[in-house]
Amino acid sequence: MLKKIIQVKPNSDFTVYIYFNDGKIKLYDMKSFLNKGVFVQISDIDNFLNKCTVMNGTLAWDLSGKFDPTNCIDMDPESIYLNSSDVAVDPLEQESA
Repeated sequence: MLKKIIQVKPNSDFTVYIYFNDGKIKLYDMKSFLNKGVFVQISDIDNFLNKCTVMNGTLAWDLSGKFDPTNCIDMDPESIYLNSSDVAVDPLEQESA
């Protein structure tokens, strides 16, 4: 099954909860990327939190604010799936409880 991301929830510690199309929820840590290449653009916490979204079935940061896939930072969903931690309890359900 091709992995697709259907929802994301960024956190103030530069991690992101990622919801996949197979029902898994994972926690991905972006800290090691933030001082490298294009990722410097999201090293500011406001940009990290406010521009984080799903585009083309993967985790992305919408740099232009126009959902332009040519002006975003995106990550390979398969790589995220393999290099993230499983989450046992849905963080969105915890918030609403």
